[in-house]
Amino acid sequence: MDASGKLWGPQTDLAVGNFPIAGRPLDVRVAHALATIKRHAAAVNASLGVAGVTPAVAAAIAAAARRVESGELDEHFPIDVYQTGSGTSTNMNVNEVIAALVRADIADVHPNDHVNASQSSNDTVPAAIRIGMARLLVDDVHPAVATLVAALRDMAVRFAGVVKSGRTHLMDATPVTLGQEADAWAGMLAGALARSAADVAVLGELPLGGTAVGTGINTPDGFAVAVIASLAAETGLPLRPSPNPMVQQGGQVALAEASAGLRGIAVALTKIANDIRLLASGPSAGLAELLLPELQAGSSIMPGKVNPVLCESVNQVAARVFGNDATVTFGASQGILELNTYLPVMADALFESGTLLANVCRLFADKCVAGIEADEARCRSYAERSSAIATALNPIIGYARAAAIVHRALDERRSIIDLVVEEGVLPEAEAREVLDPMRLTGSLHPST
Repeated sequence: MDASGKLWGPQTDLAVGNFPIAGRPLDVRVAHALATIKRHAAAVNASLGVAGVTPAVAAAIAAAARRVESGELDEHFPIDVYQTGSGTSTNMNVNEVIAALVRADIADVHPNDHVNASQSSNDTVPAAIRIGMARLLVDDVHPAVATLVAALRDMAVRFAGVVKSGRTHLMDATPVTLGQEADAWAGMLAGALARSAADVAVLGELPLGGTAVGTGINTPDGFAVAVIASLAAETGLPLRPSPNPMVQQGGQVALAEASAGLRGIAVALTKIANDIRLLASGPSAGLAELLLPELQAGSSIMPGKVNPVLCESVNQVAARVFGNDATVTFGASQGILELNTYLPVMADALFESGTLLANVCRLFADKCVAGIEADEARCRSYAERSSAIATALNPIIGYARAAAIVHRALDERRSIIDLVVEEGVLPEAEAREVLDPMRLTGSLHPST
């Protein structure tokens, strides 16, 4: 550490001076993952007899790396997001911080020769992004999404008996239950979760050992296999060596796929949030089928107004995720020959998207979905008044005559049931059974 208290060295200083662009550093979880790699690499280097990386040096590197991984030293990773496209600046920053910590005990440890031994920014940075992103998905994003899926499934059970009008094209359609709608929301999100979960394995193929261009120059035999096996054992992630590191260094399809998985979650969330806020619109001039928890005042001028604030937060997060996905997709397409130089911005976009989705899913589940109530009487009233229930008459009297009854009901503002009885189509008891909204949802016939 120098007199200013900085642990980093001259390469980091150069990068700080060269890239005053965003005014914020690259997501520090990239540095954490790099430190994890360097800790395992040091142990393997020592076991393989790499010059200068003695067991004592490896142990000291490991101890320093753990401090980086813990977040204790996050202020020592200041380099801007918009830096060297390979992430070399951040890799050197990590090397310098670890070396500075080690030099307190072992004076001749060098950031490049020892901390970065058998490595290059070109293989460690893409590997770190993959490991960090896989961790974020497994530890945070997927559990948060699963929490919301569970809340929606609980909602489906709670409202299984609440019949309401279905709607297609924003117009009345045949009845459904609110439980069926909630179950569909849960199914959409669960499908997106399953697709994102598959991305963990895609991210697990690492280019470690490829060094500069994917050929493995300056890397001893067995290095990549041993380091990745050690990483996999510790993290529990499905990590494995790439049979051709050039694939993961020149191309970044895995990052694009991970981003697409996050985008899929955001797509499902937007659909769910929009449905919920539409069904909760009102309370007097909207649908008002759902009653949302009153979290805060909705207006600075209209007393008593309550807005669907968490639905709006969900949609804003989704908008950000969609934008980040466009960034990652474009960045992944820009690999030129043996290297992609959009790694920092892709990493930052991915980590932001994952973090936002995890946070908003938990909040949406706990502060909105779990507290939703239904206006059962209003829901049933809409279903019974809807001309769409006449669909049940088609097999009995045909589409044309059923349509005529619908038009008359709309013109005279009368119920379908009253007209069916009046025109002698069905006796009243049978008419009420045939046109019972709950029966039309299929809920009374589980086999269907």
